[in-house]
Amino acid sequence: MQWISTISLWLIPVMIGFILIYGTLKKVATYEVFVEGGKEGVKIAISIIPFLIGMLVAITVFRESGALEFFVGLIRPALLALGIPPEIVPLAIIRPISGTAALGMMSDIVAAYGPDSFIGRLASTLQGSTDTTLYVLTVYFGAVGIRKMGDALKVGLLADLVGLAAAIFIVTIMFA
Repeated sequence: MQWISTISLWLIPVMIGFILIYGTLKKVATYEVFVEGGKEGVKIAISIIPFLIGMLVAITVFRESGALEFFVGLIRPALLALGIPPEIVPLAIIRPISGTAALGMMSDIVAAYGPDSFIGRLASTLQGSTDTTLYVLTVYFGAVGIRKMGDALKVGLLADLVGLAAAIFIVTIMFA
């Protein structure tokens, strides 16, 4: 298995070298194209900063205002009746908004309940089975100027809901 480590170490430098050699053979000014791509990358990074700030402020207000805990308290009886730990709901709500916030919540759950507990496994599975839909739409659609994202939002949130249901179902079958 040592050869896998060697391949993984050399794969990216070899790919970059191949692209540079291929571009040079095709008479492309590879360095100038690389610098132009870097400039465009910086412009895009700067253009998405307002979207990132807006998203981070919204997440912070939602969590710190107590709205998240209030919502979980309202649906707690229904969740317990279904066998779903209420502690997982904040993760399920935050995951489509922010991967970093969700990772922090998942880490807190795993630290509190243990990685081999039902809720620890559910949090880990949920983290891997859903995406940061609102973040992706806000940042990437905003960066390219797409304003009408209603259908993409619906499909993305539906996929997150299916991922949540699948995570609960699979972890319940495998570990309960």
